[in-house]
Amino acid sequence: MKKEIRICGFGGQGIVLAGVVLGEAAVRAGHWAVQTQSYGPEARGGAARSEVVIADEAIDYPRVLQADLLVALSQPGYDSYSESLAPGAVIVVEQEIVKVNGAQANRTGSNGVLAQPFMRKAEEAGHKIIANVVMVAYVAALLDMIPHEVLVETVLANVPAGTEDLNRRAAAAGYELFTGGG
Repeated sequence: MKKEIRICGFGGQGIVLAGVVLGEAAVRAGHWAVQTQSYGPEARGGAARSEVVIADEAIDYPRVLQADLLVALSQPGYDSYSESLAPGAVIVVEQEIVKVNGAQANRTGSNGVLAQPFMRKAEEAGHKIIANVVMVAYVAALLDMIPHEVLVETVLANVPAGTEDLNRRAAAAGYELFTGGG
């Protein structure tokens, strides 16, 4: 099985960290993974993109050609990448920011679009800055390739010391959002 994931948003939203965590967690779970990234010259507010390819065998090309999963945390990201998708791809968007086809995306996933309140869940867990961890935990659960415990270990290995409890709550919130407990 091979999954190509593209995560996009603005600089400062933790897009690159989310891709790094997802790729590293996949490796810790026994898969092959590669992560690439790009971002604008601005420190915050510019475009940011992280791509992760996860497979059960060696990966021969490190870039996403047609995403099986697009995660858009900004409108420009959605607008730029929503056309280059694999057949049957799923799109996950931040419901407070991204409008799909001129209307707010729908939580039920019609047309393959899942709108989720990552920022609101992050605020409920302690701070909106952890929305990327809420999102990556949701995505890991959606992919069903990375055990939640492995994801949490990977998150904690990649966040600043002193933020472990906050990030643990963020990962729990993302998982609960996927399973319906949040």
